[in-house]
Amino acid sequence: MTTDSSTIKVDAELRASVEQFYAHHMQLLDAGRIPEWASFFTEDGTFAVDSHPEPARGRGQITAGATRTVEQLRGQGIARRHWLGMVDIAPADDTTVRVRSYALVFQITEADGAAVRSSTTCEDELVRAGDSWLIRARTVRQDRPA
Repeated sequence: MTTDSSTIKVDAELRASVEQFYAHHMQLLDAGRIPEWASFFTEDGTFAVDSHPEPARGRGQITAGATRTVEQLRGQGIARRHWLGMVDIAPADDTTVRVRSYALVFQITEADGAAVRSSTTCEDELVRAGDSWLIRARTVRQDRPA
């Protein structure tokens, strides 16, 4: 992301709207409600993760990939929780914002309880959809030492 958002003022209404969007979006994922979670992407949205060779393209691929992951984790007795913080919002125009955040992924098992599984940086391009947002593009990178 090339925009220096430190010089852009983000009003409280925009911040609240974006943060509420993420809270609902991530709780759907953690509850395994994948079709609803995936509906927060545009039909042609992309989801790129640096540990995967190719991004998922389109809501269908995004849904299929997330469904496989959730089913695999459930089969192993694993639950996950996603926590997003340090949400940096950069308006691009009247209908688009770019958001960079840190995401911690907690993995929960009966034997071990909760533990941090990964720390990532998430970059999203959100587009206005009525009173809410849709994700046009998401890129997730695993945090690694420099």
